[in-house]
Amino acid sequence: MSLSPSTEKSSQAPAATPLRDFPLGSRVRVIGYTENSAYVSQLQRLGLVPGTVLTIERLAPLGDPMQIRFRNFSLALRPSEATALLVQLII
Repeated sequence: MSLSPSTEKSSQAPAATPLRDFPLGSRVRVIGYTENSAYVSQLQRLGLVPGTVLTIERLAPLGDPMQIRFRNFSLALRPSEATALLVQLII
C-alpha cells in the first residue's frame, strides 16, 4: 500500500500593518491594535473591532486626516489614530 506524501500548505498569514501605511482605495481587515489606550477603546465602541472590513476612501494632501468607510459609516482618523489600528490587506 502506497501512502501519499504529506501536502501541508503554508498557512502563514501576512503580518499586521498599521492602517496609516496603506494607500488610498485599500480594502483591509482589522486585526488588532498597537497599544491599549483610551482611544483604542473608543475605536472599539465605534465598531472597529478585529474582523471589521474597511476601505480607505480619502487622504488629505499631507496624509492628515484619512477617511475610512466601514459598515456604511465614514470616519476621519488622524495619523496617530490610524497608527494604533493594525490591519491586513484583503486580496
